[in-house]
Amino acid sequence: MELSDEMLTEISYVEISKYRLNVMKALDGDVKIPTVIARDSGIRTNHVSKVLSELKEHELVECINPEVKKGRLYRLTDKGEKVAHNLNDD
Repeated sequence: MELSDEMLTEISYVEISKYRLNVMKALDGDVKIPTVIARDSGIRTNHVSKVLSELKEHELVECINPEVKKGRLYRLTDKGEKVAHNLNDD
């Protein structure tokens, strides 16, 4: 399958950051709160929050309950799923 330039750009954006890569993999096919993402990806929670907002700006993740302050749930968007499935496993 031929990937679009936009998709290749997003894949590259995720792959150049170990944090972004690990958060994407932790969320792949799942819905999680930041503390669980942190535990599953081995990244401290304060870093996870920053990474989630970066990925949200790129429309790769979404918060499904933004109205709550604690226990926000995150999942990959359709675009995020496509990116996650094309990430290199090093």
